[in-house]
Amino acid sequence: MSDKGLSVSGVQLVSAGAEERVSGLLGWISCVLNDGVRLDGIALRRTADGRLVLSFPERRDGAGRRHPYIRPVDDEARRAFEHEILTAIGLDGGGTR
Repeated sequence: MSDKGLSVSGVQLVSAGAEERVSGLLGWISCVLNDGVRLDGIALRRTADGRLVLSFPERRDGAGRRHPYIRPVDDEARRAFEHEILTAIGLDGGGTR
């Protein structure tokens, strides 16, 4: 992903089980960012309208607010990152957002 000076490599997908797939969870992605940082626990999901999207790991505080551990800095970076990941696992196509 060169748009923002990033490179993504070593992309791996661990498929979800049949029960999880019913709710749209297809599996978990891990990859290496910039040849030096391993990202893990990124969920691959299919939305109700059929799009493939990535969900990033997060924690919730006592009030239920979300605090992502990692995430793209903006929508352009999210789209580029999703494209790189989905292309690497052979799933990039018309169903992505």
